[in-house]
Amino acid sequence: MFVALLSSLEGAAPAASGGGGAGGFMEAFKENPTFLAINLVVSAIVIALIVERASFQLGKYRVNSKEFFAQIKKLVTAGNIDRAIKLCDAGDYPTLQLVKAGLTHANKGPDEIDAAMSEKMGELKPAVEKRIGSLWSLANIATLVGLLGTVLGLIHTFGAVSAPGLSAADRQRILANGIAEAMYNTALGLGIAVTCMIAHLILHQRSKTIQHDLDATQERVFNLLTIQTRPGGY
Repeated sequence: MFVALLSSLEGAAPAASGGGGAGGFMEAFKENPTFLAINLVVSAIVIALIVERASFQLGKYRVNSKEFFAQIKKLVTAGNIDRAIKLCDAGDYPTLQLVKAGLTHANKGPDEIDAAMSEKMGELKPAVEKRIGSLWSLANIATLVGLLGTVLGLIHTFGAVSAPGLSAADRQRILANGIAEAMYNTALGLGIAVTCMIAHLILHQRSKTIQHDLDATQERVFNLLTIQTRPGGY
């Protein structure tokens, strides 16, 4: 998104020394690269974080918990706890690990089952939210770096314009280039911030859905195992 915003600004803001577009951004970058470079680094971190978190959520949690629980329930009600545990070893997925934690304590009573599954939940839940909160910090950093680049760029520009001995054409060129540089800083910072906010909204909502699904799976497995182990069972 911030790339699209930057491209839009590049097309709209002409640079006096060679037109608009990518050339305008490159001229601004060559003139004063400090804050633009910082935000480009921030943008790379943001992209890497979003890709990593999205891949984790879509990869590790692609198991349909309801269908998987239905298979486990058939095995447990048939007394095939060992086969149910082997089914959980089919992949390194958090949902399967949670179910396995309950199954391996199926014969040790409700307290042991609950303790084992709660301990496993304590390991799984933090991983779901990991690094997502950092997107807010990165959004603030990008915005402030962009604004700082804008302010310092304008200060430098107005100082250069006020220098004696410049023609009207030179003053106009310096002013246009300076304002363009300032706007590139602002646009890049705000574009990164908006991207971070949208990504945080999506990833955070997805993580809440995953956590709810884990809670529901824990409750289903606990109820299944405790009812199954009561006198009379099913």
